[in-house]
Amino acid sequence: MRNRSYRRWLALGMAVALTSGCAVNPVTGESQLSLISESQEMAMGAEQYIPTQQTQGGQFYLDPNLTFYVSEVGNKLAAVSDRPDLPYEFVILNSSVPNAWALPSGKIAINRGLLTQLEDEAQLASVLGHEIVHAAARHSVQRMQTGMILNAGMAGLGMAMGDSGLANVIMGSANLGSQLALAQYGQGDELESDRFGIRYMVKAGYDPMAAVELQQLFVNMSQGQEANYLSSLFATHPPSQTRVNRNLEMAREIGPGGTRGREQFQRKMARLNALQPAYDAYDEATALIRQEDFDGAMAKVNEALEIEPDEAMFHALRGQLLTRAGNTAEAARAFDKAVSLYPDMFSYRLYRGLNAFARNQYPQAREDLTEANRIVPTAIGFLRLGDIAVAENRQEDAVRFYQTAAQAGGQVGEEARRKLAKLTQG
Repeated sequence: MRNRSYRRWLALGMAVALTSGCAVNPVTGESQLSLISESQEMAMGAEQYIPTQQTQGGQFYLDPNLTFYVSEVGNKLAAVSDRPDLPYEFVILNSSVPNAWALPSGKIAINRGLLTQLEDEAQLASVLGHEIVHAAARHSVQRMQTGMILNAGMAGLGMAMGDSGLANVIMGSANLGSQLALAQYGQGDELESDRFGIRYMVKAGYDPMAAVELQQLFVNMSQGQEANYLSSLFATHPPSQTRVNRNLEMAREIGPGGTRGREQFQRKMARLNALQPAYDAYDEATALIRQEDFDGAMAKVNEALEIEPDEAMFHALRGQLLTRAGNTAEAARAFDKAVSLYPDMFSYRLYRGLNAFARNQYPQAREDLTEANRIVPTAIGFLRLGDIAVAENRQEDAVRFYQTAAQAGGQVGEEARRKLAKLTQG
């Protein structure tokens, strides 16, 4: 299952290749290789958008007005793009990583960690315009097509998705979507997105100098980066002084003018900025966990909860720390709270299901793990569903679950293969 979505798109793309070779890039007007049709592009974006959001932190839900504002700015830029009819969507992800990404068909996300680095609406428009170009120019599709060509001979062996840590945990379309969202763009794609993104900004009435400032911000951040979380932005959108200079040349050619929208942006960001101390405490907690200072991490999580008790991710991390301490009953209450606040987040369902499994509460575990797998399939979810099926004497179900989990790598896949062999040979 881990490679099924990729193989399906690969088969479709190679079939299309028999009847089509080149197409015109809708942004640049240049000829380019086309193995994936527009209808397939639309289907890919729709299929992968929600799972990819969830593997990147889930939606920031505490301030829906901010999400609406980001969508307004995004749709203003999309309307003047070279593909205004794409089914664009814009969301804010609940992640401190300063990043943004675009999936095929205009499915775009910006992390709250990047929003808090911006100063005004024009800089936000620069980020969104850049991602709109990636979608409109089919950059992610082109990268996928390159992967198809390189891996066509290996796809039948189930190796096309690689053996990344994510691939060993997340299965199905969420795996593919995450790889597309986190894959590095080439310098040509980045410069192209900068160039046309500035054009979209100007058409929408924004000051093009914001694009220069944004790239300079990224260069400054990359030079001073110490935390690993910064690496995501710079891996997917590598900054350089060359990009700063190119953007400056374009902005000067166009000339000054356009709105900055600083006051409105700051008003819209007021709640998120007020919540920043809570997210800082949460990030400190995760850093302390990496240092194995679990008591310190719990203190930081509790500090975050005192500031914002309605943030599900804080309760979920508290539940994980309580689980590690052996307090599964209190952990269950923490996971209950996380699920109640964000019922559609697969990881909170997964944590609660694994907790219920550890307490032998199989009906609850089965319900949560099944729901988690419906949203984002995971190998550990299928493995424990197999264990539950064995405990309930449902051998056919157990075999099916173990077979799915066995496709994963690492310890989870190994455990599934061992249990499957015992079940089928016994």
